[in-house]
Amino acid sequence: MFLSRKAQLVAPEQTLPGRDERRFALADRHVVLGTPVVTDEVPDGHEVAIFGLGCFWGAEEIYWQVPGVWSTSVGYAGGTTPNPTYEEVCSGATNHTEAVRIVFDPSRVSYADLVKTFFEVHDPTQGFRQGNDVGTQYRSAIYWTTPEQEQTARELTKVYGDELARRRLGEITTEIRPASETPYFYAEDHHQQYLAKNPFGYRCHANTGVRFPETA
Repeated sequence: MFLSRKAQLVAPEQTLPGRDERRFALADRHVVLGTPVVTDEVPDGHEVAIFGLGCFWGAEEIYWQVPGVWSTSVGYAGGTTPNPTYEEVCSGATNHTEAVRIVFDPSRVSYADLVKTFFEVHDPTQGFRQGNDVGTQYRSAIYWTTPEQEQTARELTKVYGDELARRRLGEITTEIRPASETPYFYAEDHHQQYLAKNPFGYRCHANTGVRFPETA
């Protein structure tokens, strides 16, 4: 019954009330990249991408290694409760998904390449789960920040979806929404760059094993 409750979104009016502001401090610098963790101010010429692809510890580790990525952070997106805690998100009562926020230089890495990586490193067909991790906070999601990102995300979702359908591997369940609909809330400091601080920590990399079609 517990897993069943966590594996469905709740009505917005039934989510937890949250709080008006974040009640914890965050480190000034990314422990791997040396750039700011809080990136509300984005450098000129850079863009923001926000993805949900299961446990955010492993997701962030993947993206901070991508050349052209300036900074990453982990947090909560797609929900209703303002400034939720990790425990509240895991309760299933905030409607958030664990997310990674990526600030990148599009002259060095394209948004399309970030989306292709997104599809290759998790399983976008599993609904409210990734592998053994079950709950609404593990759902697959793309929160676009520009109309161009939306177009790219939808086009590439169709390409990958067609490839999965050809292999009879299921339908994509990825949520695609504008980031402006739901604020991104930074996760607690000990979650930021967790796997750099804890190299032998948990990684969930459930995936389909299907590379993105090279012709796309």
